[in-house]
Amino acid sequence: MARLEGKKVAILTEEGFEQVELTSPKQALEEAGATVHIISPQSGKIKAWDKDKWGIEVEVDRELTGTNPEDYDALVLPGGVLNPDKLRQNKEAVDFVAAFLEEGKPLAAICHGPQMLIETGMISGRRLTSYPSLQTDLKNAGAEWVDEEVVTDNGLVTSRTPADLEAFNKKAIEEIAEGVHQD
Repeated sequence: MARLEGKKVAILTEEGFEQVELTSPKQALEEAGATVHIISPQSGKIKAWDKDKWGIEVEVDRELTGTNPEDYDALVLPGGVLNPDKLRQNKEAVDFVAAFLEEGKPLAAICHGPQMLIETGMISGRRLTSYPSLQTDLKNAGAEWVDEEVVTDNGLVTSRTPADLEAFNKKAIEEIAEGVHQD
Protein backbone atom coordinates (compact mmCIF):
# COMPACT_ATOMS: atom_id res chain seq x y z
CA MET A 1 0.00 0.00 0.00
CA ALA A 2 1.09 3.57 -0.72
CA ARG A 3 2.61 5.60 2.10
CA LEU A 4 1.43 9.11 2.95
CA GLU A 5 4.15 10.50 5.23
CA GLY A 6 4.25 14.27 4.93
CA LYS A 7 0.70 14.46 3.54
CA LYS A 8 -2.01 16.45 5.33
CA VAL A 9 -5.61 15.40 4.76
CA ALA A 10 -8.72 17.36 5.74
CA ILE A 11 -11.98 15.62 6.62
CA LEU A 12 -14.74 18.20 6.29
CA THR A 13 -17.83 17.33 8.30
CA GLU A 14 -20.78 18.55 10.31
CA GLU A 15 -23.00 16.98 12.95
CA GLY A 16 -24.71 13.85 11.69
CA PHE A 17 -21.89 12.34 9.61
CA GLU A 18 -22.18 8.57 9.15
CA GLN A 19 -19.84 7.32 11.87
CA VAL A 20 -17.95 4.61 9.97
CA GLU A 21 -17.59 6.86 6.90
CA LEU A 22 -15.38 9.15 8.99
CA THR A 23 -13.68 6.72 11.38
CA SER A 24 -12.68 4.14 8.76
CA PRO A 25 -11.02 6.54 6.26
CA LYS A 26 -9.39 8.48 9.10
CA GLN A 27 -7.86 5.31 10.52
CA ALA A 28 -6.71 4.07 7.11
CA LEU A 29 -5.13 7.44 6.25
CA GLU A 30 -3.33 7.65 9.59
CA GLU A 31 -2.09 4.06 9.25
CA ALA A 32 -0.69 5.05 5.84
CA GLY A 33 1.22 7.88 7.53
CA ALA A 34 -0.96 10.94 6.79
CA THR A 35 -1.74 13.70 9.25
CA VAL A 36 -5.54 13.97 9.36
CA HIS A 37 -7.55 16.93 10.65
CA ILE A 38 -11.30 16.94 11.24
CA ILE A 39 -12.57 20.31 10.06
CA SER A 40 -16.05 21.61 10.82
CA PRO A 41 -18.05 24.82 11.02
CA GLN A 42 -18.55 23.71 14.64
CA SER A 43 -15.96 23.78 17.41
CA GLY A 44 -15.41 21.30 20.20
CA LYS A 45 -17.08 17.97 19.49
CA ILE A 46 -19.54 16.87 16.84
CA LYS A 47 -21.83 13.87 16.98
CA ALA A 48 -21.92 10.98 14.52
CA TRP A 49 -24.93 9.12 13.18
CA ASP A 50 -24.46 5.35 13.53
CA LYS A 51 -26.81 3.53 11.10
CA ASP A 52 -30.10 4.30 12.90
CA LYS A 53 -29.14 6.19 16.06
CA TRP A 54 -26.75 8.84 17.34
CA GLY A 55 -23.20 7.55 17.70
CA ILE A 56 -19.86 8.74 19.03
CA GLU A 57 -18.63 12.28 19.40
CA VAL A 58 -15.39 13.29 17.71
CA GLU A 59 -13.15 16.22 18.46
CA VAL A 60 -12.95 18.94 15.82
CA ASP A 61 -9.28 19.70 15.08
CA ARG A 62 -9.87 22.93 13.15
CA GLU A 63 -12.85 25.23 12.74
CA LEU A 64 -13.68 25.84 9.09
CA THR A 65 -13.45 29.60 9.51
CA GLY A 66 -9.78 30.44 9.29
CA THR A 67 -8.75 27.08 7.80
CA ASN A 68 -6.99 27.37 4.46
CA PRO A 69 -7.45 24.58 1.89
CA GLU A 70 -3.93 25.39 0.66
CA ASP A 71 -2.64 23.79 3.88
CA TYR A 72 -3.96 20.36 2.84
CA ASP A 73 -2.97 17.83 0.20
CA ALA A 74 -6.37 16.15 -0.01
CA LEU A 75 -9.96 16.25 1.23
CA VAL A 76 -12.35 13.53 2.43
CA LEU A 77 -16.12 14.05 2.57
CA PRO A 78 -17.97 11.49 4.69
CA GLY A 79 -21.66 10.97 4.09
CA GLY A 80 -24.65 10.59 6.30
CA VAL A 81 -27.88 12.29 5.38
CA LEU A 82 -27.62 15.18 7.86
CA ASN A 83 -23.95 16.09 7.41
CA PRO A 84 -23.78 17.04 3.71
CA ASP A 85 -27.22 18.64 3.82
CA LYS A 86 -25.99 21.03 6.53
CA LEU A 87 -22.63 21.64 4.84
CA ARG A 88 -24.02 22.40 1.40
CA GLN A 89 -25.98 25.33 2.86
CA ASN A 90 -22.71 26.82 4.14
CA LYS A 91 -20.98 28.92 1.45
CA GLU A 92 -17.65 28.73 3.26
CA ALA A 93 -17.84 24.90 3.23
CA VAL A 94 -18.77 24.82 -0.47
CA ASP A 95 -15.88 27.17 -1.28
CA PHE A 96 -13.51 24.95 0.74
CA VAL A 97 -14.51 21.91 -1.35
CA ALA A 98 -14.34 23.87 -4.60
CA ALA A 99 -10.74 24.87 -3.83
CA PHE A 100 -9.66 21.21 -3.93
CA LEU A 101 -11.41 20.63 -7.25
CA GLU A 102 -9.92 23.82 -8.73
CA GLU A 103 -6.40 22.80 -7.74
CA GLY A 104 -6.77 19.18 -8.88
CA LYS A 105 -6.05 17.93 -5.37
CA PRO A 106 -7.32 14.44 -4.48
CA LEU A 107 -10.85 14.49 -3.10
CA ALA A 108 -12.69 11.42 -1.79
CA ALA A 109 -16.47 11.49 -1.13
CA ILE A 110 -18.64 8.59 -0.02
CA CYS A 111 -22.37 7.90 0.22
CA HIS A 112 -24.20 11.27 0.49
CA GLY A 113 -20.89 13.20 0.53
CA PRO A 114 -21.10 13.92 -3.24
CA GLN A 115 -23.94 16.37 -2.48
CA MET A 116 -21.13 18.81 -1.71
CA LEU A 117 -19.69 18.26 -5.18
CA ILE A 118 -23.02 19.26 -6.73
CA GLU A 119 -22.99 22.54 -4.82
CA THR A 120 -19.60 23.51 -6.26
CA GLY A 121 -21.01 23.49 -9.81
CA MET A 122 -17.79 21.77 -10.89
CA ILE A 123 -18.75 18.16 -11.64
CA SER A 124 -20.17 18.42 -15.13
CA GLY A 125 -18.51 15.74 -17.24
CA ARG A 126 -17.01 13.95 -14.22
CA ARG A 127 -17.60 10.21 -13.70
CA LEU A 128 -18.63 9.24 -10.18
CA THR A 129 -20.88 7.23 -7.90
CA SER A 130 -22.78 7.87 -4.67
CA TYR A 131 -25.58 6.57 -2.54
CA PRO A 132 -28.17 5.53 -5.16
CA SER A 133 -30.74 8.17 -4.17
CA LEU A 134 -28.37 10.93 -5.34
CA GLN A 135 -27.94 9.66 -8.88
CA THR A 136 -30.61 11.93 -10.41
CA ASP A 137 -29.17 14.98 -8.64
CA LEU A 138 -25.67 14.15 -9.84
CA LYS A 139 -26.86 13.52 -13.41
CA ASN A 140 -28.75 16.82 -13.35
CA ALA A 141 -25.47 18.48 -12.31
CA GLY A 142 -23.87 17.05 -15.47
CA ALA A 143 -22.01 14.11 -13.93
CA GLU A 144 -21.89 10.61 -15.36
CA TRP A 145 -23.26 8.47 -12.49
CA VAL A 146 -22.30 4.77 -12.36
CA ASP A 147 -23.20 2.02 -9.90
CA GLU A 148 -19.74 0.76 -8.93
CA GLU A 149 -17.96 0.09 -5.63
CA VAL A 150 -15.39 2.83 -6.18
CA VAL A 151 -14.97 5.25 -9.07
CA THR A 152 -11.92 7.40 -9.77
CA ASP A 153 -11.93 10.37 -12.14
CA ASN A 154 -8.69 12.35 -12.26
CA GLY A 155 -8.14 12.35 -8.49
CA LEU A 156 -11.84 12.39 -7.54
CA VAL A 157 -12.70 9.19 -5.65
CA THR A 158 -16.32 8.27 -4.90
CA SER A 159 -18.10 5.28 -3.38
CA ARG A 160 -21.70 4.32 -2.64
CA THR A 161 -22.09 3.06 0.93
CA PRO A 162 -20.18 1.85 4.00
CA ALA A 163 -20.03 -1.58 2.33
CA ASP A 164 -17.54 -0.01 -0.13
CA LEU A 165 -15.19 1.42 2.51
CA GLU A 166 -12.33 -1.02 1.98
CA ALA A 167 -12.10 -0.18 -1.73
CA PHE A 168 -12.77 3.53 -1.05
CA ASN A 169 -9.97 3.80 1.51
CA LYS A 170 -7.48 1.94 -0.67
CA LYS A 171 -8.22 4.08 -3.73
CA ALA A 172 -8.22 7.33 -1.73
CA ILE A 173 -4.76 6.51 -0.33
CA GLU A 174 -3.49 5.68 -3.82
CA GLU A 175 -4.78 8.96 -5.27
CA ILE A 176 -3.44 11.03 -2.35
CA ALA A 177 -0.02 9.40 -2.81
CA GLU A 178 -0.09 10.42 -6.49
CA GLY A 179 -0.75 14.04 -5.54
CA VAL A 180 -2.25 16.82 -7.63
CA HIS A 181 -4.06 15.69 -10.78
CA GLN A 182 -3.95 18.12 -13.68
CA ASP A 183 -6.63 17.95 -16.36
